[in-house]
Amino acid sequence: MTWLPRKPTAGGAGGNRLELCQRLIEEARKCLGSGDRECVLRKIEELVRAGCHNGYAVGKEIANGVREIVHELWLRSNSNEVCKILKMFKDTGITKSWLRRAAHTPKQYLDRCLSRCGISWKNKTTRNSVVEYIEGLLRERFSWDENKMCETLLMYIGVDAEVLRRYGIEPCDWVHAGFDEVYFMGIALSDLSIDIIKFKNTKNTKYIRVSLGTTNTVDAVLFLLLLQSIQRPNIKIYLHNRGTVAVEYFIYTRTDKWGWANREELVNRVKALKPEDVPKLIAGMIDGDGTIRYNFANSTPFIAISACKACRKRVFLDALQEVLEKLGIKSKIYETDSDARLEVSRENAIKLLRLIMPYLRHPLKRLRAKLILMLHDGKIDDDTFDELYGQTKYEDESDPKRNHAIDTLARAAPQTHTHGASMT
Repeated sequence: MTWLPRKPTAGGAGGNRLELCQRLIEEARKCLGSGDRECVLRKIEELVRAGCHNGYAVGKEIANGVREIVHELWLRSNSNEVCKILKMFKDTGITKSWLRRAAHTPKQYLDRCLSRCGISWKNKTTRNSVVEYIEGLLRERFSWDENKMCETLLMYIGVDAEVLRRYGIEPCDWVHAGFDEVYFMGIALSDLSIDIIKFKNTKNTKYIRVSLGTTNTVDAVLFLLLLQSIQRPNIKIYLHNRGTVAVEYFIYTRTDKWGWANREELVNRVKALKPEDVPKLIAGMIDGDGTIRYNFANSTPFIAISACKACRKRVFLDALQEVLEKLGIKSKIYETDSDARLEVSRENAIKLLRLIMPYLRHPLKRLRAKLILMLHDGKIDDDTFDELYGQTKYEDESDPKRNHAIDTLARAAPQTHTHGASMT
């Protein structure tokens, strides 16, 4: 991922870390000078555990200093000492590739040393731990948090958070909603893509690739938070139609550990839901493939959930209509040659909005639900509603709410808040 902070400054907690790293490097060099290789090894372990080898966290100069000490110790060590070095680095969670570059040794030689020392050390990716570490630094040193991310996102798409708060509306409460299995079932029934993957050397174990992809500005942030509730996702950035940049988040997991892989089973689970769980499911589906709108021409709120007509998702609309009846809510399904759409309108829409609003996580859909209910309950007048609702509308292709997924990551990512630049 590219959400990386600038080189640390000398102040605050980051400054303390730099001072610690510099002191440990000096002590390690003294140990090298006196020929005390055991002392050097101890100092290197302290350096690694303090993160002093990580150039993203402490800067290139200090990270290179750690590598130089490792290289010097490697050159001076006999076979028994090499085994100690290898075991120490494995235990600290460092990667083989980092050690190989630091020691300036070929991969084949390093593998022979590991074999001779009887050490099994499989390479593993540490990108997730690096990202987690960096986010921790950003929270600690720059006071970055999800609220700042939300406010930056809203500012970019033209939603005035302070105006909304003056009317008693908190526009950033969606970022703190916890993971709910039934809600995520709704996401699985709508936007989620699930593909069976066969990895080499996994025998009969089946894995799936679970992904959420978008070119949409808001979804670029929302989808990350959704998948992150389950497992820290990978990210893929690629060109979509007509040169639009798309962002995809994905995770790999075992089929038997994923409760939403079998669509036939999902239909049965939907139909078996308790009435109190149905709003969570519908909120997930609306956040995925749904719409909440207000028709100003006839003063009518309506909710719609879409599916392609000739695909497996179509059957879920029938199941959804069935569970809505458990709540006493009437809906209709309309079909065209290519797709199908379930709609709930007027008083049925108001009733459904009251039920699903606490579970909606899409910031604009959640905001629309709040505004429609406030208008219906007489808490705001028509002019105020028109003004506030207008901030949620999608305009033409130049609207920052559309097709700006990568732009919003550049602005709402943690690094946006490390230099104090104002957005325009």
